[in-house]
Amino acid sequence: MESDIKQQNLNILVTGGAGFIGSCVIRHLIAHSKHKVVNVDKLTYAGNLNSLKAIESNYRYSFEQVDICDASSLKFIFDNHQPDIVMHLAAESHVDRSIDSPSDFIQTNIIGTYTLLEQARFYWNALEGEKKENFKFHHISTDEVYGDLPYFDEHGSLGLEAGVGVISSQLFTEDTPYAPSSPYSASKAGSDHLVRAWQRTYGLPILLTNCSNNYGPYHFPEKLIPLIILNALEGKPLPVYGSGNQIRDWLYVEDHARALVLVAMKGIAGETYNIGGHNEMKNIDVVEAICSILDELAPSNANYSSLITHVPDRPGHDMRYAIDASKIQKELGWVPLESFETGIRKTIQWYLDNQEWCKNVQDGSYIRERLGHQL
Repeated sequence: MESDIKQQNLNILVTGGAGFIGSCVIRHLIAHSKHKVVNVDKLTYAGNLNSLKAIESNYRYSFEQVDICDASSLKFIFDNHQPDIVMHLAAESHVDRSIDSPSDFIQTNIIGTYTLLEQARFYWNALEGEKKENFKFHHISTDEVYGDLPYFDEHGSLGLEAGVGVISSQLFTEDTPYAPSSPYSASKAGSDHLVRAWQRTYGLPILLTNCSNNYGPYHFPEKLIPLIILNALEGKPLPVYGSGNQIRDWLYVEDHARALVLVAMKGIAGETYNIGGHNEMKNIDVVEAICSILDELAPSNANYSSLITHVPDRPGHDMRYAIDASKIQKELGWVPLESFETGIRKTIQWYLDNQEWCKNVQDGSYIRERLGHQL
């Protein structure tokens, strides 16, 4: 089914296209289709047009620097670019920042999504014929809206921190009730509810996807994997929250981009699709794997694992996320191509080869300091 994305020439509007996942989606669309893509991005600290250098001169790509809370600018973009599909990725996404500044997350993730939905609704209502019939609004969300999944000890009792005993076989499905834990995940849950309400109330044809933890090239270094890689290369401490036994399902960003484009093209309006990497790992094991590969690719005087430092845990830290991605596999034929072992090696090599991008994206305003640890 994935080859079907080449069969049409569409206008696709991508919000947050200068961010980590959004830029990967745009690079994928330009490389593997004939669609026109307009990138709508405010260019906050995590947005970087250098992530799109390879395609910035392509005639099918255009960029609009716009805040999704700006209704009049969005109206102009809809009127001018006449999108067939909206892929909404613009969001504040870092849990630690949401603990320090929750208002930013409410503004962008909830108010911004509401504003975009309304402009999409007005635009869609004015369409006619096949253009209206085929329009889709694809909202990209996170597995964190579901809260976390439990550990059980050897007696069957819930154990939230030690990480000993048995990990439950429970997975997040498309029907798992929402139970967000952080201001970030609560704001994303709110945006998901708005998207579904706009379909139920107004008939707007929506698609919704919830993904597991992404990693890969062009990732802003506030997140675990790029932070660990860059700190290690500079001989700085490698901070691990609490015991490091928190479990995440890791999804290589290019696999995610393929899935998102496939859902946008072939997904059934009104449906939700969970996207996971089938790679559950403890955070401490992720850090140790990075250290081991760096020992091979960029050897230092001492093993990089000697830099691992356990620090106080994040407030309200979820213990385990795990995605059941059987629906998207069964209905749309998608499976991840990268294992964690192949994906993390590609990721580390990319950071080794792109130190200039890493320096530029931090721009002196972010020094990989700890966020979100003070209440």
